Amino acid sequence: MHQSHTDLPVKHWCEFEFISKTVKNPNIHISGNYSYYSAFWDRGFERSVVRYLHDKPSTAEKPIDQLYIGNFVSFGAECVIMMGGNQLHRTDWIAAFPFDTRSFVAAGDTVIADGCWIGSRAMIMQGVKLGEGAVVATGAVVTKDVPPYAVVGGVPAKIIKYRFPIDKIQKLLALKLYSLNEKQILSMREQLQTDDVDQLCNYIMALKTQN
Repeated sequence: MHQSHTDLPVKHWCEFEFISKTVKNPNIHISGNYSYYSAFWDRGFERSVVRYLHDKPSTAEKPIDQLYIGNFVSFGAECVIMMGGNQLHRTDWIAAFPFDTRSFVAAGDTVIADGCWIGSRAMIMQGVKLGEGAVVATGAVVTKDVPPYAVVGGVPAKIIKYRFPIDKIQKLLALKLYSLNEKQILSMREQLQTDDVDQLCNYIMALKTQN
């Protein structure tokens, strides 16, 4: 892939943004250096993908839902992460119109774990947690938590399948793959670019033994 220029917007599908280098909002927390936003011909990840998130730090008096993003996460073009709780609309009141801030209700933190892939124009709703390695299909609207290594799609999104058998997923989670340093992860790309979970387990066990 060809890394984008610093000037926005860009106009080519193959350009991308490493979000750890561009995001400034104190309420967005990014682990590692390799999560990226692909084909961002819009205003970029912080301006276009993350919606309704204040850029002032959260305080005890004015708490703000936080966004946590793991490492090696891939965000497709024009996906959306909705923040800001209910965005000041209370459907349990007579008027849903936001007359003042009393109508705000926090939704809780949004978490996108390591290794997730969010498809183009997918939408992640407030307070949702995506497990490690989860995949969100293009155009899906995710309203509930997604288990690790599940593939979800549709409106609202539902589990289509799991990427691996459950026993293999348990092995992957036990590995704590993304707790390794980035150099170690990058050095095992041959093992990561197969469907052989046992081979990866053996490789990492040998790596830990050496250290």
